[in-house]
Amino acid sequence: MLSKRRLSTSEDKESLTEDASKARKQPHSKKTKKSHVHNEVEENDSVFVKLLKTSGITLKTGESQNQLAVDQIVFQKKLFQTLRKHPSYPKIVEEFVSGLESYIEDQDSFRNCLLSCERLQDEEASMGTSYCKSLIKLLLGIDILQPAIIKILFEKLPEFLFKNVNSDGLSMPRLIINQLKWLDRVVDSKDLTTKIMQLISIAPVYLQHDFVTSLPEILGDSQHADVGNELSDLLTENTLLTVPILDVLSSLRLEPKLLTKVRQLVMGKLSSVMLDDLPMSVKFILHSITATDALEVISELREKLDLQHFFLPSLLQASQSKLKNKGQTSFSGNQENSGQDCVTLLFDVIKSAVRYEKIISEAWIKAIENTTSVSEHKILDLAMLFIIYSTNTQTKKYIERVLRNKIRSGCFEEQLLQGTFYIHYLVLKDVCPSLLSLAQSLLHSLDQSIIVFGSLLYKYAFNFFDTYCQQEVIGALVTHVFSGNEAEVDTALDVLLELLVLNPSAMRLNAVFVKGILDYLDNMSPQQIRKLFYILSTLAFSKQHEASSHIQDDMHLVIRKQLSSTMFKYKLVGIIGAVTMAGIIAADRSRSSSLTPGRGDLSSEQCTQVTSLLQLVHSCSEQSPQASALYYDEFANLIQGRKLAPKVLEWAGQTIFNDFQDAFVVDICVVPEGDYPFPVKALYGLEDYDSCDGIAINLLPLLFSQDFVKDGGRLTSQESDQKLVSPLCLAPYFRLLRLCVDRQHNGNLEEIDGLLDCPIFLTDLEPGERLESMSVKERSFICSLIFLTLNWFREVVNAFCRQMLPEMKVKVLTRLKHIVELQQLLEKHLAVTPDYVPPLANFDLETSEVTSHTSTAVSAKIRIQGNLGGRKRKADGSKTSSPDPLSKEDNSECDPAPSDRSQLEKEFRGKEEKTSVSLQNYHAFFRELDLEVFSILHCGLVAKFILDTEMHTEATEVVQLQPPELLFLLEDLAQKLENMLTPSVTRRFPFLKSKGNRHIGFAHLHQRSASEIAHCVVQLLSPMCNHLENIHNYFQCLTAKNHGVVDGPGIKGQEYHIMSSCYQRLLQILHGLFAWNGFFQPGNINLLYSALEVLTNRLKPGEPEQALDELLSQSFHYLQNFHLSIPSFQCALYLIRLLMVILEKSTAPTQNKGKIASLARQFLCRVWPSGEKEKSSIPNDQLQALLSIYLEHTDGVLKAIEEIAGVGVPELINSPKEASSSTFPTLTRHTFVIFFRVMMAELEKTVKGLQAGTAADSEQIHEEKLLYWNMAVRDFSILINLIKVFDSRPVLHVCLKEDVLSLLETFQLNTRLLHHLCGHSKIHQDTKLTKHVPLLKKTLELLVCRVKAMLILNNCREAFWLGNLKNRDLQGEEIISQNSQESTADESEDDTSSQVSKSKGTEDGEEDEASNGEKERESDESDDDSD
Repeated sequence: MLSKRRLSTSEDKESLTEDASKARKQPHSKKTKKSHVHNEVEENDSVFVKLLKTSGITLKTGESQNQLAVDQIVFQKKLFQTLRKHPSYPKIVEEFVSGLESYIEDQDSFRNCLLSCERLQDEEASMGTSYCKSLIKLLLGIDILQPAIIKILFEKLPEFLFKNVNSDGLSMPRLIINQLKWLDRVVDSKDLTTKIMQLISIAPVYLQHDFVTSLPEILGDSQHADVGNELSDLLTENTLLTVPILDVLSSLRLEPKLLTKVRQLVMGKLSSVMLDDLPMSVKFILHSITATDALEVISELREKLDLQHFFLPSLLQASQSKLKNKGQTSFSGNQENSGQDCVTLLFDVIKSAVRYEKIISEAWIKAIENTTSVSEHKILDLAMLFIIYSTNTQTKKYIERVLRNKIRSGCFEEQLLQGTFYIHYLVLKDVCPSLLSLAQSLLHSLDQSIIVFGSLLYKYAFNFFDTYCQQEVIGALVTHVFSGNEAEVDTALDVLLELLVLNPSAMRLNAVFVKGILDYLDNMSPQQIRKLFYILSTLAFSKQHEASSHIQDDMHLVIRKQLSSTMFKYKLVGIIGAVTMAGIIAADRSRSSSLTPGRGDLSSEQCTQVTSLLQLVHSCSEQSPQASALYYDEFANLIQGRKLAPKVLEWAGQTIFNDFQDAFVVDICVVPEGDYPFPVKALYGLEDYDSCDGIAINLLPLLFSQDFVKDGGRLTSQESDQKLVSPLCLAPYFRLLRLCVDRQHNGNLEEIDGLLDCPIFLTDLEPGERLESMSVKERSFICSLIFLTLNWFREVVNAFCRQMLPEMKVKVLTRLKHIVELQQLLEKHLAVTPDYVPPLANFDLETSEVTSHTSTAVSAKIRIQGNLGGRKRKADGSKTSSPDPLSKEDNSECDPAPSDRSQLEKEFRGKEEKTSVSLQNYHAFFRELDLEVFSILHCGLVAKFILDTEMHTEATEVVQLQPPELLFLLEDLAQKLENMLTPSVTRRFPFLKSKGNRHIGFAHLHQRSASEIAHCVVQLLSPMCNHLENIHNYFQCLTAKNHGVVDGPGIKGQEYHIMSSCYQRLLQILHGLFAWNGFFQPGNINLLYSALEVLTNRLKPGEPEQALDELLSQSFHYLQNFHLSIPSFQCALYLIRLLMVILEKSTAPTQNKGKIASLARQFLCRVWPSGEKEKSSIPNDQLQALLSIYLEHTDGVLKAIEEIAGVGVPELINSPKEASSSTFPTLTRHTFVIFFRVMMAELEKTVKGLQAGTAADSEQIHEEKLLYWNMAVRDFSILINLIKVFDSRPVLHVCLKEDVLSLLETFQLNTRLLHHLCGHSKIHQDTKLTKHVPLLKKTLELLVCRVKAMLILNNCREAFWLGNLKNRDLQGEEIISQNSQESTADESEDDTSSQVSKSKGTEDGEEDEASNGEKERESDESDDDSD
């Protein structure tokens, strides 16, 4: 019977197919042969039933389980022995199998045979396992029965493939396949494999999945390879089985080649695989990675996997919108979304892989690190770095380093981070603690871009994660505030401010954590205190949450406590906190606010609360001029920055108006009388007062009434019933007054315009001959008088600079002229007044304790009768007696930008020499100019030598902006841009330096964002271009007049230096603007277009809208045209840098790169005017910068180095001592070390960038590389030999430190001279040089080994030999003392090219060529070094 049923492989497959088709056509045609009584023993005389009963199994009918009376092993042993010892063996086996086949034709009986047997427990039964196998499973464990039973099972299977599941829920095909699992032994595993693979090919999809996943439990190890091949083929045919096939392949022991083949197949299908199959596909790829191919596989996976993300946002859109609308939600309700489940499962797979496989995590980080293009970075990259950071602690430092580098290079920007959170927030939520740890680490950086990235991590974590994570974010930010590091505190407070705007409801829930910062105010700067009180006030005074009243109580307690302190440091906190809180309460709510929606106008209770709070501040600060001035400034900033309710503004305006009149304004006809050291005069008035109805500022009497001379700025005590009047408060009080009037009258200052032209009670400030005879007190008094007058004029210019009437503009320009004149006078007085401490002008300083605040001054209350507004009169000139505006000596026009100002303590002590007093050192004692002042730049510049008539010949003529006033404005604007638009990492102050030092004099500026500053400067671009072109014409005319002579007439004149300084400042401002890194941030790109359009329209007015690259090209061309009139080296460097930042923004910078190199070379080859005392006017750092720019941008670096070293330096050697090179006038004996250092560094960089040749390269490429190497070697030889002539320490230090580390490892040349240099350093016992000798010797030895290895590799070993070197000095003289003791092994090759016959060469032409090249190189060196 078995022989009849035995078929070939193809026949088996055909029979299975036929049986399956029959089963589908006639699913119920085969009925059971007989009906059994339920739950009765099967009674049958067949051999099958008898043998089973004899062996211990009783077959039951119906749904009852077959009963096993003995142990399973005992049953199998009995049945095997019975069959084996039967007389008719092996025929009995066929009869037994035939009986089984007949028995299982009944479906119920077959099912019972497939289900587990029931174990009968009796005294003789074993008490082992309670589980029993099925009858079929037991029979399959008998070797002589197994093949036939397997064949029967596979013949029965097709009957059930297309039948529905039975009513009892059992699947017959699954039951049948389960019998084949975990067999102790498979007799014919190959046949079983064939059968099951045939079954898989015809089965329905839902069963195919089960059959495939069962394969590892059925097959033996010997069949894994065959099954792997068949499954890989099936994978290409049936994508529906991707998951089970990959699951099985992961469990099989496969050959590496097959595994790689399958992995490549899966990788290729990754782009088109279904989302449900993606996790399994990635899992298989990750599990198949080996150490050798990890990086390659991960790099490919990283590229392919990101293609899936185009549909992820749509899948997560519902959750995303819910997140954005409700702030913070829980995502547990969204888990039913299958797409989210797949994404979560995918990242679980990746997490598991990177956690337990170090090679995978490292390869993934390396793949991201190796990606250089900004556009190639993907959202997945950031997500993976975050996941690896959280799962693998060993790679945290590595990931932080990669992140920092990517952030610095601009690869990881806010948009990428935002996308990562939007798409993967469900995954990132699980790693929230690690994200906060990473953000904390990034905030400790010194680089501003890295700090910003860390702050964004906090911001997005707060917005996207749940309440617990939000609490952790706030806690982390508060911890940063406690750190004491200025940058960290600023960033943390800025993030809290932003979160307050984005998610106020969530912030209110965490307000108690923020309130804790009130206990740590001592180490916070004034600006940080403002931010903190703004946050707390906004949280405390929200009517939506009455529970915030405890925050109000705590803030009131802190403010009252600080205001009552006698120390200014604490009173400052109280003043700032009270004014900030009052601003929040009194905010104009006529328009609904996002933070306080639905609130109407200010109630009477709130108005009373605000006025009482401000009156409290006023009363607590009136005994201290410094505290009063701070209060006025804070109140003014509040009015300027926020829109206050009309009630509060009206109350403040009336109070301030009356108090200012009483304190500082008097009638001009009442000349003060008293025992003054100087005669009192009304000076600097802009009107002719024919009657006594005019007004004046009562400055000198107020100043004299206080003991400035005695205490250096402190006031004497005053009667308790008298009101304090201090000239220190003049400028702050006026600022507060004019801002109140401005807000109340929408910018109309007619009510106070009399203060613009009114005179000041002063004395003659021109020092004259009596300057030397004055006492120290008198000199200090005059200096204080000038400082206060200057600050008054500065605030007057701030106030009236935006008035549009021509008459007002004339007066403002005149006041600007007065400022410049007074600064010239002040420099003269300061030069003879050492150790002078000026009166403060900025009062929110922690260093201001040098001026005591506890004393007051005796001052009479001065009443005025006249109207503060005065009358408008015709302007007919100034009555001041001042020197010519061009007589000012400005020694700083060639100085670089004031980024390295001395510390404030040095400023106070005034230790500058008399001849070198610079007001830049007194920057903190001048009132800050507002950005609106620079609208004055719209006035035209008329150079003095062009004018042929007086500027005030007619009353209607508009005063033109003169060079000194222009320079004054440009210097201030340049400082502002440097402070705001330059990255703070370049301006970071040393440890223990004053915290607020960077902000002194820029308090108003820092209330604006960098974008606002940039926008203001862009608005000024057109007038600045006018000034730039006028100055360009001035120098062009001057050059033509002097016929190109550098030191011709007019070069040494004061006007020339002022114009040159204006030129430099204009270029510096343009560079500061275009170098700003915020142009490409969202919302700022249009600002860049506007700026470039201004420059482009100077060349081609009226051009239509152009692309960015075209605008950049036109702007580059426009700015390049100014190179012909550059007056100084500093201007040249700024112009080059300006062109470079324009070039960096272009997508095709190569076309203009050569122009920058050409321009830089022109500047290096130009003769520049000498500075003072006949010294060079070129700072060393600027020369080094320009030379580096030239060599970096030129096409032929080696040719450029050879030109300088081979042409310029010999010219210098042959010229007199103080002369310079004729080709490169900037190359002198003083600047040679700079040229040498830069050329060595660029040569090193160039050689490092050379790629090694390969055997696959063409002969032409080999020749080009060899030619390039010859040039590099020649340049190096020239530079090294120059140290014989220029043997100063700086030159030798460059050779020992820089080039040994790079060039000597790459090529072999001039080793003898370097060896002599080692001896030279030992002779002179120069420790700074000697410390580099060991590394040099080591590098020389390594070079010997590498040269020898290279020659052996190319079959030229005969061309190499070693010899002993003698120690010599730089001039070649032998060092006798060490002749017999020290010898160093070095390479010394003979000219052996003729000794090596061509027959010993290699057959490979390329290797033979390389060996000949090496022999030539070795022979050249041996000739040079022969003794």
